[in-house]
Amino acid sequence: MFPPKSNQKMNDYLKDLCEFCESNIPITRVTYRAGKREEITKPKYELIGTHSGRRTFICFALSSGIPPQVVMKWTGHSDYKAMKPYIDIAEKVKAEQMAIFEKGLKE
Repeated sequence: MFPPKSNQKMNDYLKDLCEFCESNIPITRVTYRAGKREEITKPKYELIGTHSGRRTFICFALSSGIPPQVVMKWTGHSDYKAMKPYIDIAEKVKAEQMAIFEKGLKE
């Protein structure tokens, strides 16, 4: 297959691939419009895109202990402020895993 001509086309191909793989778990998104809460439920493959893959990669890399500076170089982030939300998520994941580990030691 030739490279897609645009990110939009790449996302279309990615959605098709995920639908083919039956990645159809229902996902509910909550949004607010004019102060009103709206819930929209769609199959997972409809919500997949290149950016969600990028975010997932960053979170996994940071949670695995790869230094933020290295991840920033890999992903092209030049601003630490842009990485801060991902770093916060990784720290939360690490703390949750440590709590599970410590609980296992006590049992």
